[in-house]
Amino acid sequence: MPLNIVLIEPEIPNNTGNIGRLALASGSHLHLVKPFGFEITDARLKRAGLDYWQHLSITYYENIDEFFSINHDKTMAFLSSHGNKNHWDIPFEDDMFLIFGKESVGLPKPLIKKHNKQLFKIPLYSEHIRSLNLANAVSITIYEGIKHLKNH
Repeated sequence: MPLNIVLIEPEIPNNTGNIGRLALASGSHLHLVKPFGFEITDARLKRAGLDYWQHLSITYYENIDEFFSINHDKTMAFLSSHGNKNHWDIPFEDDMFLIFGKESVGLPKPLIKKHNKQLFKIPLYSEHIRSLNLANAVSITIYEGIKHLKNH
């Protein structure tokens, strides 16, 4: 798998379903970190993921500590509106983990502080918006990564 999509405590089933569909389309592996704001059996999740969910390469984690314990040695980039560098400056590499926070508050503040040097944002060109929809942000970042990996 060229890239890993990590959702920390996703809250909206439609977003997670759409991101699952994106993971499959892009050849990425999806990592879902509990607690979720929905049940995996939620019809909205399945509808957004259509009938592709069964084909996903996916790993579930009970909590954030389990995720970092298992993947502590992986190369990671963290996406947040608090980032100082743009997403196109991520030094993409095969098997990289791209970490996204939950819809309501983004990444937990301790993660932002701890991984400040690996923190990236998608630039916004209007003062009337705080952030992008999670599924859109993941899509933008994944395809930027694929472009980068294909060109290098």
